[in-house]
Amino acid sequence: MSDDGVHQPKPEPGKPEKRARSEEEKADMMEALERWSDSLAVELGIADVDLDIDALLALAGVAAHAVLRPAAPLTTYLVGYAAGRASALDGLSAEQATARASDIASKLARRRDT
Repeated sequence: MSDDGVHQPKPEPGKPEKRARSEEEKADMMEALERWSDSLAVELGIADVDLDIDALLALAGVAAHAVLRPAAPLTTYLVGYAAGRASALDGLSAEQATARASDIASKLARRRDT
């Protein structure tokens, strides 16, 4: 895994390795993601949701590399949907529901990677 919590595959022979992000670049990226997610949450009427961007990106990275790259957005969407449903129907807190759905998705993706 890279420093930003995203699993990085080994470079293919003959292809140059990607340059690691500097601490400043990582901070700028996280700031931009926080601004975006805060703005989006307000527009969606869910500004009170506690979002763990690092965990979400890590889950997306697992899905992208264990399944296929396009699995990342599909996985995060389905985890969010499942978490919202479980929170509404099963009485779980948003945090509990998200943790449960993320754990299921991560385990499934890792099983596919072996």
